[in-house]
Amino acid sequence: MIAALPMYARAENRAAHEAFWAMVRDDLRAVGHAAPDTLDHDIDHIASWQHPALTLGMICNLPYRAQFQGRVTLVGAADYGLDGVASGYYHSVFLVRAEDPVQSPDKARSHRFAYNDALSQSGWGAPQLWAQARGFAFAPHLETGAHLASARAVLSGKADLAALDAVTWRDLQRWEPDMTGLRVIGHSNPSPALTFITARDNDPAPLRTAICAAIDAMPQPHREVLGLRGIVQLHESAYNLPLPPLVAGDLPLT
Repeated sequence: MIAALPMYARAENRAAHEAFWAMVRDDLRAVGHAAPDTLDHDIDHIASWQHPALTLGMICNLPYRAQFQGRVTLVGAADYGLDGVASGYYHSVFLVRAEDPVQSPDKARSHRFAYNDALSQSGWGAPQLWAQARGFAFAPHLETGAHLASARAVLSGKADLAALDAVTWRDLQRWEPDMTGLRVIGHSNPSPALTFITARDNDPAPLRTAICAAIDAMPQPHREVLGLRGIVQLHESAYNLPLPPLVAGDLPLT
C-alpha cells in the first residue's frame, strides 16, 4: 500500500501533509481499512497514480482525462479556498515580469511561453484552452519541469510568459521572495482542482469521510500552511474538457 500527496509538496508544508495523512490513516484504521503508516515522499507522481495498491493520491485533471479515467477512482476535488472560483475548482494565473508593459494574456500571445509539462492542466492545458477560445495558441518555448522553474524562467528572461496553478502561485508568494519580480496579467477559466484518488477497485467513501474529518480536525497552523478547506465530489462530466494540443514528444502516458 502507498499514499502520496506530491503535487503541492514542499519542505515548508511537509509536516502539515504528514499530520493530515496521520489523521486520515487513523480514521481509516478505526473503521477497519488498512492504510500505510506514512506518506511516500520519494515515489514519482506518475508512478503513484499507476500503483495497484494506491490508498490515496492526488492527480491533475489533464492526465486524469487524457489517460487515467477508468484506471483510478475519484475521491473528491480539493478545495483550497481560492477567490473567484467555485469550491473544488482552480484556475491558472498568467505571469510576466513586473516591468513588462503587457496588460492581458491575449496581448502576450507572441511572448515566449514557458510551461512545466505538456500534461499539466494548469501549466499547459488551461492556458491553451483559454487561448484556443480566442483563436490562437501559445507557442511552446521552454519546458521547465516545474511551476517554480517556469516562474524563474520568466524572471531570468529565458521566457516571457508562464501560467501557474493559483494554489502554487499563492505558495510561491509566501515562500519564494524573488516572486515579487513577477506580475499577474490574467486568469484561465476554472477547471476541476487537483483531485484525491485511490486505486480503481477501492471504495472512495471511507476515504472521503476520513479526509473531511481530518480537514475539520487539523490544527490551525497546519490548516494555514496547506490552505486545504474541504473536498468536493464533482460529477465525472466536470472532467470531460477538451484535450489541449500536445507538444511534440509529450504524448499521453501509456
